[in-house]
Amino acid sequence: MTVLPASRPVAAPRRATAPWFVRLAFGWVALVLLVALTADLIAPHPYTAMSLANRLVPPFQNLAHPLGTDELGRDVLSRLVVSVRISLLIAFGATVISAVIGTVLGFLAAHFRGWVEQAVLTLADFQAAMPFLILALSVLAFFGNALWLLVGLMGLYGWERYARVARGLAISATAQGYAAAVAQLGATPSRVYLRHILPNIASTLIVSMTLVFPEVILVESGLSFLGLGVQPPMTSLGNMVGYGRDYITRAPWIMLSPALVIVFTTLAVSVVGDWLRDRLDPTLG
Repeated sequence: MTVLPASRPVAAPRRATAPWFVRLAFGWVALVLLVALTADLIAPHPYTAMSLANRLVPPFQNLAHPLGTDELGRDVLSRLVVSVRISLLIAFGATVISAVIGTVLGFLAAHFRGWVEQAVLTLADFQAAMPFLILALSVLAFFGNALWLLVGLMGLYGWERYARVARGLAISATAQGYAAAVAQLGATPSRVYLRHILPNIASTLIVSMTLVFPEVILVESGLSFLGLGVQPPMTSLGNMVGYGRDYITRAPWIMLSPALVIVFTTLAVSVVGDWLRDRLDPTLG
């Protein structure tokens, strides 16, 4: 009689659906992006329009101003909508710049090794050791606080993380052999790194971006709160919180609305980033 071999237990597939709180985070992120993209259409009033006759109107007491007005009679909802756009624009631009700088330096360190690698790692250690907020305050106080300068300066935040990740993964890819095989076929170093190594490490870099993105929002909000970020008449979430602190006892809604948006947005992006890391990292779960 033939004995059939015992069947191996089949590993349970990883869950394809996200938990409810992750879906909620995705929904909030989608809502914030939609608000940023359609700010000019959904803002009920011009965000700079003042009405001294309607100063400090509480929320839900006037249909024309559902979130109330500030100390100059400006509609809080309109300013909040525009602030979301500006803050996300700064955070997105800074995150992309940081990722590009870090990835390029990481690839250079992995390719040349030797003193180039040591220089990149030393610069990364220096960047990580220096409090970025102090550096940003010094630069903005000396050179001014134009929007392009603010975005460029914020782009220096967190680049050392991408550099270390890109360097480590590029060295690992070279050790696995496929990068060396492509190079032996005559591919240039730029083609090896951009067409073969980068697509294989893109998921890790994207997860790193989702984890740095909320930190950039918080740093920008802190700079604007201190008066060295976005300047009037332009507005941002941190800018609104900074100007609303003087009215926290009389009109708390001026500060609470942008503060809650900051909290929920950073929390939602962090939750999405953690979930993506668990889904995309094959060594987890």
